[in-house]
Amino acid sequence: MKTIYVGCQLKYYVHTPTSFLLNISAAMNDFQRICNERIEVTPDQPLEQCQVGPLGNRLFRLIGQPGPLSIGYQAEVELRSAAVDSNNVGESNYSSLPPEVLIFLNPSRYCESDKLNRFAMNEFGWLLPGYSRVTAICNWTFDHLTYTPGSTGPSTTACDVLLQRAGVCRDYAHVAISLCRAMGIPARYVAGYAVHLQPPDFHGFFEAFLDGRWFLFDATRMAPVGGFVRIGTGRDAADVAFATLVGAAESVEMSVWANDSDSFGGGPGPDDVRSGLSSA
Repeated sequence: MKTIYVGCQLKYYVHTPTSFLLNISAAMNDFQRICNERIEVTPDQPLEQCQVGPLGNRLFRLIGQPGPLSIGYQAEVELRSAAVDSNNVGESNYSSLPPEVLIFLNPSRYCESDKLNRFAMNEFGWLLPGYSRVTAICNWTFDHLTYTPGSTGPSTTACDVLLQRAGVCRDYAHVAISLCRAMGIPARYVAGYAVHLQPPDFHGFFEAFLDGRWFLFDATRMAPVGGFVRIGTGRDAADVAFATLVGAAESVEMSVWANDSDSFGGGPGPDDVRSGLSSA
C-alpha cells in the first residue's frame, strides 16, 4: 500500500452564469481508498456530487455566477495496486472477454482503431501476445512521437497525431489505445494525478485488458505507474475531461499536485516493465 496526497486549485473569471462539471476527484474502487477528501468553492455556493457514464465517474457540478471563482480539491489516497510478474501476463481470448469490456475494442471519438488495423498488424502482429506486446506498443509510441506542449487541440485524434508525430500525454494514450484495439486488445483511457510528473498537471494514461484484468500503462514514460491516482476512466479523453463548461468563463490559473508519503521509494519506475500493475 502507498499513500499519495493529491489536489488541484482552479481559478476562473465567470462572465455570465456558467455550468461547471468538474472531473477532479479521486475515484473510489477496491484498489484506491480515499482516506480524507475536501473540496472548497469560493465564493461559497451549492455543489452537487454525481456519477456519470457507465463506469460511474464521480464528478462535481455547480453554477458559477459572474465574477472570480476558485475551486480547490485535495485528498489523501491509499493505493492498493496488485503487482504481478509481467512475463506471465497473456492476452484474453475474444470469446472469454466479459461483456462490459467489449466496448473498449471499438473505435471512439479520438481513437480511430478501425483505420489502423493493417498498420498495427504489420508492426506488432508478429510479437508474442500479452503484456510484452502492449509494452512494445508503448515503446513504439514513445520512440516515434515527440512530446510537444501546445501541438494538439481538442479536436486532434490519434491518426492526426500519427501524421504529425507530436502530442501531449492524452495524445500518447490515444495512439497506444488505438493500436491496442487494432490488435484486438481492449484498451481504455484513464485520467488522473501522477507522482513525479514534471511539470505537475492532470495526466492521461491508459489500461489494457490482459488475462482477465486491467493493467496500467503510460506511453509518455513521464511518471511511475505505481504513483498514478485514478480520477476517471472512459473510452478516450472525451469521457473524462477535467472541466466541462457551458456558459462564458475563462481559466485564470491552474495548479495540480501529487506527492508521495515516502518520496516514492518503491514501485516500478517509468521504464520498469518487469512488474504489471492492476488497479481496476
